[in-house]
Amino acid sequence: MSPAMAFSTSDEMRKTNDDDDHHVTESQYQKGVKHLHEIGISRVPRRYILPDSDRPNAVYKRANHLNDATPNLKLPIIEFSELLGPNRVQVLKSIAKACEEYGFFQIVNHGIPLEVISNMIDVSSRFFALPFEERAKYMSSDMKAPVRYGTSFNQNKDSVFCWRDFLKLMCHPTEDVLPLWPSSPADWRRLAAAYAKETNYLFLMLVEAILESLGVWGATMNKTEEDDEILNKFEDGSQLMVVNYYPPCPQPDLTLGMPPHSDYGFLTLLLQDEVEGLQIQYKDQWVTVEPIPNSFVVNVGDHLEIFSNGRYKSVLHRVLVNSAKSRISVASLHSLPINSMVTPSPKLIDKANPRRYKDTDFASFLEYISSCEPKRKNFLETRKLNN
Repeated sequence: MSPAMAFSTSDEMRKTNDDDDHHVTESQYQKGVKHLHEIGISRVPRRYILPDSDRPNAVYKRANHLNDATPNLKLPIIEFSELLGPNRVQVLKSIAKACEEYGFFQIVNHGIPLEVISNMIDVSSRFFALPFEERAKYMSSDMKAPVRYGTSFNQNKDSVFCWRDFLKLMCHPTEDVLPLWPSSPADWRRLAAAYAKETNYLFLMLVEAILESLGVWGATMNKTEEDDEILNKFEDGSQLMVVNYYPPCPQPDLTLGMPPHSDYGFLTLLLQDEVEGLQIQYKDQWVTVEPIPNSFVVNVGDHLEIFSNGRYKSVLHRVLVNSAKSRISVASLHSLPINSMVTPSPKLIDKANPRRYKDTDFASFLEYISSCEPKRKNFLETRKLNN
């Protein structure tokens, strides 16, 4: 959900960037920021320049800080292997606290082979190194397309573009979508499918932990068929893999790789390379998440906030860019099947905690983002009930 960013620049900024814009045509914008980097622009074109208040470090500059650097944050670290041992109860408490306080945590010792992770980063780099004509085969403005290559956030709606190119892949059912995935690089389908399978398995184990931490499911509970049905739905659920590429940016203080947004699904598993960029909003500040090699950043999505009746928080996050290094991330967004209705768990509703959200589904989310340029978490705001 991209923010509505009214396009406004000062006369001085317009003049500064006029020369570059004169040579950057609309078709070049549509080719994405990797193309702009390759043609050697020395300034960020006006199309990418945010209003002063939306730029990185804006808060710190207004506070007259000499150092514009934003603070770093070490997210709670969950040792996944301990979920399977005698410390499970304590780990579940740590997950609950992280989801309530941060909406994010990092998971290590997750069991996904390092080769699968390194292969995914490597083949993603090779995909974005392909000639534009090869990548452009998968360009689409259809938000429902099973494979979609593009730039910015929603290049048909964004009034200000963001410094990102992406490839989005529907991952379920695998046998139906795999033939539609890119055929170049030659090992793309094999390596990306292996990664999607591993992350989906990890998600399913995390879902069990999340539901148990909420007290709505667990091995020690007197479970009903209805309790087990929710897990069965997740096993047949949706998985969207988004591969993001952020090339070096000549003026990173003027733009963002991704604007502030929250994720629509239940949980997102994010794989990052070693380059910093992810920021989350914590205690009304933007803080940079320190990457941990071979770990996953896990964040609460809108669907989980709704399901938990507001106990777990879907938090705003954004992406910074830099002038020195490109950055690659792979986000795997998981939720219930696309045609399922997401509703607050009845077990989390009582007189002290009345129902706080309307039912929702993926179709209503697509309709929302296709009809307007969303402001921050406005989609989730439209689901809230006035209690």
